[in-house]
Amino acid sequence: MTMKPIDWMDEVHKRKEELIAAVQGFLQIKSVLDPATARPGAPFGEGIARTLAYALQLCADAGMEVKNVDGYAAHAQFGQGEELIGVLSHVDVVPEGDGWSTPPYAAEIVDGKIVARGAIDDKGPTMAAIFAAKIVKESGLALGKRVRLIFGTDEETSWRCLERYFKTEEMPTMGFSPDADFPLIYAEKGMTDLIFRQTKQAFAAQGLFPAVETDATLLSLEAGLRVNMVPDRGQAILRPAGKTAEELADAYRRYLRDTGRTGDVTIADDQVVLSMQGVSAHGMDPEKGINAGTELIRFLATLQLDDRARQLVRFTDTYLYRQHYGKALGIDHDDAEMGPLTLNTGVIRYDCEGDIEFNVNIRYPHSHPYASWEPKLLLHLQEAALVLEVKENMPPHRVDPKHPLVTTLQRVYTQQTGQEARIIAIGGATYARALDVGVAFGPLFPGRADSAHQRDEHIFIDDLLRATVLYAQAIYELAK
Repeated sequence: MTMKPIDWMDEVHKRKEELIAAVQGFLQIKSVLDPATARPGAPFGEGIARTLAYALQLCADAGMEVKNVDGYAAHAQFGQGEELIGVLSHVDVVPEGDGWSTPPYAAEIVDGKIVARGAIDDKGPTMAAIFAAKIVKESGLALGKRVRLIFGTDEETSWRCLERYFKTEEMPTMGFSPDADFPLIYAEKGMTDLIFRQTKQAFAAQGLFPAVETDATLLSLEAGLRVNMVPDRGQAILRPAGKTAEELADAYRRYLRDTGRTGDVTIADDQVVLSMQGVSAHGMDPEKGINAGTELIRFLATLQLDDRARQLVRFTDTYLYRQHYGKALGIDHDDAEMGPLTLNTGVIRYDCEGDIEFNVNIRYPHSHPYASWEPKLLLHLQEAALVLEVKENMPPHRVDPKHPLVTTLQRVYTQQTGQEARIIAIGGATYARALDVGVAFGPLFPGRADSAHQRDEHIFIDDLLRATVLYAQAIYELAK
C-alpha cells in the first residue's frame, strides 16, 4: 500500500498556535551568558541552562531520546540507521541593549511579528527545527538514517559549547544550521583575528628615525571596540611642540572641511584632543564603512610628529589606510567562488609610553590559505618592529555544490517557495562550519531585513511557519 504524500504546509498549520506559544515561552527565558550564576551543569549561567532544559523537555515529550552534555550542549534524536543527519542551532542570545519598543523578553506579537531578543537569532529557528522534527517523527514515514537536533549554548561568545560537545559526541554525516539565510550558504571564508604589536623597547632598538623639529607629540590614540567591526569613532591626544594648540586645532578643522570628514577638536590643559567620526560596518565588508582610526591617522600624516608616532603613521598610511583587500601588504587574492580576501583594522591603540597595537580581522577564501600569505605579512611587520599574535584562525568551510546535502536542500526550497535556490558564499561565520559537512539553511528569507542583534529583533510569524515547513521536508528528505 502506497502512503499518501505528506502535505508539510498543512501539518505545520495544524500546529500553528502550539508552535507560536512554544516560541514565546522559549523567548521569555533570558539566555544571555551569565558567569555569575555559572555552576556545574550550567557553565554559562542559569538562564541558558533553563532555556536548554526547555528545548530538551519539548523533544522528550515528543518521544525523542535526549542527552545533556554537562550543560555545554545537548541533543535530541530519533530514527534508525548508521548515518546521522544533524540540525545544529543555539539557545544563547546576545545582551538585549536599550531602545526597545516592547520589553525584550516579553515576546509580544506586533504587526504579525514575534518581537524579542533571540527571535531570529536563533531561538525562533531552533523551535521551528524542533517542531519540524516532531512532524517528521509523528508522520510515521520510514527513515533510513538517524536525525539529531544539536543545541549549542555559547555560539554568541566563543563556541566553547561545541568544542566540549564534539569531544565525546558523534559528528553528523551531514547537516544544516537554521542560523543564517535562505536559500542556502554552502561556503564561508576563513577568518583570522590578528594583533600587530610593537613595544616601546622594540621601537627603540631600530634606531631608524633621526631627530627632527616636531609640530606636536602624539600622546595617545584609540579607535574601535571590536575587531570584526569598522571603527566608527577615533580619538587622538596631542601635546603641542613647534605649533601652538590653536594652530593644531585650526589645521584639523581645515582638514575636516577639505575632506568632508566629521569630527571635533577641543583644547584642555595644553593638550589638543581630536575626535573623528566614521561609519561602522561589519568586518566582512570593510569597504562599506569609513574607518575612523585610519582616517584620523591620515590627518596626523600632515603633521611633523615625534619619531615613534611617525612610524605609526607611516605603517598605517602605507599598509592599512583604505586597504580593504590587503593589496599593499601583498596578501590580496580574489576567488571566483568566495570573493576576495578582506582586511579590517578593527581596533587601533597607541600609547606613547606603551605599545602600538592594531587588531586586524582578515577573511580569506579557500584558494588562498593562511599559510600561503602569512610569510608576506610577517615581512612587512618585521620591517616596522611589529610582532604578530594570532588570536584565532578559523579555516574556510565549503561543501561541494554537487553534494547531496546541497542539492537536496535546493530542491526542497524550490518546491516549497517556487523560487530558484541559489547557493551563497559569504565572508561571515555561521554555526554550519562546526559540522564537517554542513551548510546554513535559513531562517532569513530573501528581501527581509536582518534584525539579529538589534533592538526590536523579530521574526515574522509567516516566516516562522514557512521555515518550519522547509525544515520538516528537509529533515525527511535527508533522512529517508
